[in-house]
Amino acid sequence: MGLIDKYKRLRSESYLKDSYDCGYAFVGLGQHSLSNLYPVIQYLQLPLKYICVTSEEKASLITKKFQGVMGTTSLDAVLQDPRIKGVFVAASPKAHFSIASKVLDSGKALFIEKPPCSTSAELETLISKNKGIAVAGLQKRYAPAVQILKKKLGMDVLRSYELHYCTGAYPEGDALTDLYIHPLDLVCYLFGKAEVVACEKTGGNSYLLMLRHEDVAGTLELSTQYSWTEARETLKVNTGTGLYTLDQTEKLTLELRPAVIAGFPLEKIGLGKTGTRVLFERNSFTPVMKENPVHTQGFFDEVRNFARRVEGRDARALSDLASLRDTYALIDSLRQA
Repeated sequence: MGLIDKYKRLRSESYLKDSYDCGYAFVGLGQHSLSNLYPVIQYLQLPLKYICVTSEEKASLITKKFQGVMGTTSLDAVLQDPRIKGVFVAASPKAHFSIASKVLDSGKALFIEKPPCSTSAELETLISKNKGIAVAGLQKRYAPAVQILKKKLGMDVLRSYELHYCTGAYPEGDALTDLYIHPLDLVCYLFGKAEVVACEKTGGNSYLLMLRHEDVAGTLELSTQYSWTEARETLKVNTGTGLYTLDQTEKLTLELRPAVIAGFPLEKIGLGKTGTRVLFERNSFTPVMKENPVHTQGFFDEVRNFARRVEGRDARALSDLASLRDTYALIDSLRQA
């Protein structure tokens, strides 16, 4: 057997050996779930027993659509089933806190989509109820590009950063917890606890911010005054090595810092020129899981990480509820500001 054939065999065997035995339930049936979470659950072949929704009509359609899955409107019945060990929740953000509370009271492991709650006080309530596994669906923490960047920054000297998170109008919810929790959590995850130095509201749900962390300061533009079709999120981090640029979670580059001798930039005399290194980039040509957006954006690893912990396997806890304290303290500060 050739090396290529052996590699393909080992790869397929690795997928087949990654099996799951515990029972799981899902609360919610929105576009986000169908696009980003259910495909991962199906790929991993998690034993999904229930999908819980608020409509009897939807529940009956779910039973017909999803083979081996029961549609139901009774969360209590789901939580009373001893076969269910882990519960995914991706419902209306306004309902997340009450649903999460019920799941934690039942003793089941909880995966709660963002936002798990509205305030730090509610977050502390959920943390106090948790006696096992409770994670938040902040998928950017699991994105390969973010993991690479976090490792690089840990070995570098931080100087400053800027982040732009720009979308279209968002009239249907709370932009701070529904949308901006992603960029706010990202900077807390990468740089640690943040203090609001300056906050300017630029209209509607939009903010210009300056934050101070222990080792670095940065500016953020959080805005719903742009476009959804051209929505973008870009993070630039200036360090002793150079300029890191994270474009969404699809590409991470490092523009090396030009050499300076005795305060004089050699690039001014045509010396010390440097280039840009690509540290991560999604390959859209190859149709495999690791190049799929659900993987590069972190959805795959967050779901698999949760399932592996439920199954008792060794897996890193990247987004436990307790790790969101800095993020929610920052959200609370912005509400007050």
